[in-house]
Amino acid sequence: MNWIKNRTVLGASCIILSLVLCLGIAPLLNRSASEQVAIVRIVQDVARGEAIATTHVENANVGAYNLPADVLKSSDDVVGQYATVDLKAGDYVLPSKLSTVPLDAYLTRLDGQKQALSVTIKSLAAGLSGKLQPGDIVSLIAADYGDLRTTALPPELQYVEVLSVTTSSGLDAQSTTNDQKDENEKELPSTLTLLVQPQQAVLLTDIENKGKLHAALVYRGDAATAQRFLDQQDAYFTSKEKPEEAAHE
Repeated sequence: MNWIKNRTVLGASCIILSLVLCLGIAPLLNRSASEQVAIVRIVQDVARGEAIATTHVENANVGAYNLPADVLKSSDDVVGQYATVDLKAGDYVLPSKLSTVPLDAYLTRLDGQKQALSVTIKSLAAGLSGKLQPGDIVSLIAADYGDLRTTALPPELQYVEVLSVTTSSGLDAQSTTNDQKDENEKELPSTLTLLVQPQQAVLLTDIENKGKLHAALVYRGDAATAQRFLDQQDAYFTSKEKPEEAAHE
């Protein structure tokens, strides 16, 4: 008799649980799955490095379920920016796929005060295992350098901006052509192009020929904070120039 009662209680509990699922939780899941959100979607292919125009995008309502949290929702955040990867029709737009400046914008920053100089990455570890990106602020360590074969961080190279990271074939390490290859076929970074003062360029060239360079990542993030590191480095050279000017006076 108790066995029959237990089966009755169990059956009733299952029925109640089913009703809760059908009438309570299921509608919530359906509502979440059917919820729409307005986003920016690519309607015409955009090549890497190309500026995005109004004809390349549209505003579209799509299901919010599984949508990336940082997907861009306003065309104002997209139009006028530059694609850092090839964008295909139907793609959503994420901040990581855009740049506010042209990919070769560093060429326009060479005003005679600073120079662009490439140095060789002589090992995977020396280039932070291939993880460096344009805009990174790095410290450059000289290893096995000089007559005493010492290792040191020269104060002239404490904060340096990376302009580009390039493979041995001359392609940007972040290019989609490289990314689309099989993992075992991807080219590793071969050189770093850096934005440097003339004094830094001379020192880096000497280290390149007489020792080894290792890059240590200092900062990756917003441009304003990165500039503060570069201002500190510039201040070092300014402080060195002042005593020399005073001596000439």
